Amino acid sequence: MAFPSRLPIPEEVLRIARRLESAGFETWCVGGAVRDNLLGYESRDFDIATAATPAEIRKLFRRTIPVGLEHGTVAVLDRNSQPHEVTTFRRDVKTDGRHAVVEFGVSIEEDLARRDFTINAIAHHPLRYDWRDPFDGAADLAARTIRAVGDPTQRFREDYLRIMRALRFASRFGFRIEDLTWDAAKGNVVGLQYLSAERVREEWFKGIQGARKVSEFVEMWSRVGALRIWLEELARKGETRWLDYLAVVDRFEQPDPVLITAYLSDDAATTLTRLRCSNAEIVRGGMIAEFKGTMPDPGSAVEVRRWMSKAGSAVDDVLRIAVAEGRGEDLRAAVENVRIAGAPLEIHDLAVRGDDLVEMGIPQGPEVGNILRALLDKVIEEPARNTKPLLLGIAQELVTSGTVPSSPFPGDGGGDQA
Repeated sequence: MAFPSRLPIPEEVLRIARRLESAGFETWCVGGAVRDNLLGYESRDFDIATAATPAEIRKLFRRTIPVGLEHGTVAVLDRNSQPHEVTTFRRDVKTDGRHAVVEFGVSIEEDLARRDFTINAIAHHPLRYDWRDPFDGAADLAARTIRAVGDPTQRFREDYLRIMRALRFASRFGFRIEDLTWDAAKGNVVGLQYLSAERVREEWFKGIQGARKVSEFVEMWSRVGALRIWLEELARKGETRWLDYLAVVDRFEQPDPVLITAYLSDDAATTLTRLRCSNAEIVRGGMIAEFKGTMPDPGSAVEVRRWMSKAGSAVDDVLRIAVAEGRGEDLRAAVENVRIAGAPLEIHDLAVRGDDLVEMGIPQGPEVGNILRALLDKVIEEPARNTKPLLLGIAQELVTSGTVPSSPFPGDGGGDQA
């Protein structure tokens, strides 16, 4: 691959480079933006590597954020308050596979030598339009290959997260992982257990969102052994079932990481909890797992409304799964008809409130909630019943006859899912 004469570097990045160079500090553009632009992808998020120390960077620029001083990184804010990461040339002194102790005062060549893969070890001088590619990263870009810088085993033992990064880059760009690099990844996969859940989640989610084919990304995690360590609930399926699931994930309309994880997992809430996802994501995953196997008859408006009432926030996620599986278009149309009609599906959609029942003499307590759920069931059967006089009359009949059910929805245990 021939290097272009220059890259489309934003003016604000050039301003930072000019000031550093004018102060006598050698400065280069490095990282993913250099790689992506060489591959023809637009990326303006250029990282800057410089001979200046963090203290010297902060003296030169009035507005900075110390985002990682121990690793030599300072964010310089431009005139629009946009941060640009500026990192001192460095090399690793020691590492435990998760955290590195670095030493400053090295050259750009030594700085590139500590990077993970050859395609990420290319530097471009933004003012002289010069290039540094000591590990033939351009050749690997042309050959569509992921290759570790130097000894792959050493690279992975310096930071085991690099194993996951190799999988993500390969699936994003459609590259192959060079044999020695792949063998070293498999041979050091046990080190993944020492990573933080947050770093693993970030790689897993970013990999799903950026992969050309999600199935290939997931399959690489499986073959390298990462699923067994971090996502064991995804690794429990038999081979035939696994292939069926992988075929479906490539048909999702959008590569939603929570949806795909919940779909593939045999215990979505456990998987998402282990990845330290937010409470909202864990609840969402649990709802997807609970309802992804439920499919009402699209031809029965009552069944569709009752299913929507119980599935609640999971309706759209389950529809995405059903459509990807090739059996959801009719249900999607039926759901849309319910929404257009504005049919009541939740207790707060009812024309009566708990206070209305208390006013008619029903004591506050569990019976009020049970009656409201019973009324919702009546309204789901026939939405035209949702008028205050009619619902109060039905409530009175239930109380008078002593037939207030404890749980009108089969299987909900009297809870609030309705």
